[in-house]
Amino acid sequence: MSSQSSFTFAHAHGGPLGAVQFRQTPEDFFVEEKLPFLPCGSGEHVYVQVRKRNTNTDWLARQLAQFAGLSPKAVSYAGLKDRNAVAVQWFSLHMPKPEDLDWPSIESEDLQVLEVSRHQQKLRKGMLKGNTFRIRLADCAFPNDALEDRMQCILREGVPNYFGEQRFGHSGGNLEKARALFTGKLREKNRHKRGLYLSAARSFLFNRVLSARVEQGNWNHALAGDCFILAGSNSFFCPDELDEVIQRRLQERDIHPSGPLWGRGTSPAREACATLEQAIVGQELALCEGLEAAGLKQERRSLRLFPEDLQWSFADDGHLEVSFFLPAGTYATVVLREIVSWESGFPE
Repeated sequence: MSSQSSFTFAHAHGGPLGAVQFRQTPEDFFVEEKLPFLPCGSGEHVYVQVRKRNTNTDWLARQLAQFAGLSPKAVSYAGLKDRNAVAVQWFSLHMPKPEDLDWPSIESEDLQVLEVSRHQQKLRKGMLKGNTFRIRLADCAFPNDALEDRMQCILREGVPNYFGEQRFGHSGGNLEKARALFTGKLREKNRHKRGLYLSAARSFLFNRVLSARVEQGNWNHALAGDCFILAGSNSFFCPDELDEVIQRRLQERDIHPSGPLWGRGTSPAREACATLEQAIVGQELALCEGLEAAGLKQERRSLRLFPEDLQWSFADDGHLEVSFFLPAGTYATVVLREIVSWESGFPE
């Protein structure tokens, strides 16, 4: 899976309009994370918002720890941001005692400190509302009217909420490691790496189910026996029937059809939905059994994703600029792949 061409899950809106050049410079991909809260101004944890360019998140966390005279374990962040990009993100440093640090002294051409505050709670991984993206694409040879039609389609129907290609590691390595782990060919004591392999297996099964529903044309519609995710949450419910209320809530985007995040227990899906899901995951029994043995529980994920504040325009230099906001746990790549294709590079 080292190139987009191997990301073979079905497209919802007719395939890419054309091939483009992407990420020629870090400035071509800008991401700014949004926390679900703002630092309150007091507490044991120093919150530092930075603007970084061409800089690895974990490496920067270690630099901040060294600068503040702390153990690397005292510095945390909500999520990784790609190195080959410009990113605005928060870090938290556990510093109970007041410290008068010269924050501007750590700045460089590729790093600026934007804000420093305090908060009562440590910033933990996943503690994120979402991310705003601003992306520049070059060599866009497709007609403007085709682009307009595609964007309007995405505004109306959203995009399939696939896990992005980067979830599976370089050349699909994380998924292959999961297969080896489940067959006993690999022993992995590192909890972080093991978690990556489990996530890759789970994500692959979800993507397979979603791709099948895209091919059938019901990924963004109710299917008999569906379970529905409540918008903005991980909670789901499985109604006895698809009545007018369910259809209206789907239309209003209050709820979304869901697919399986595989694990122990009985799938809550029923009827046609259960039949489809079992037919797909039944082709990957080793992955299913491995996830169950690892102790993961059955969960659900929305099949559709609606980019918020989606905007697009051509800049004076001919680049296509696309911007949007996505909730945590979703991928800019899956929005882009419904518009264009590119040869290499992961936007996240």
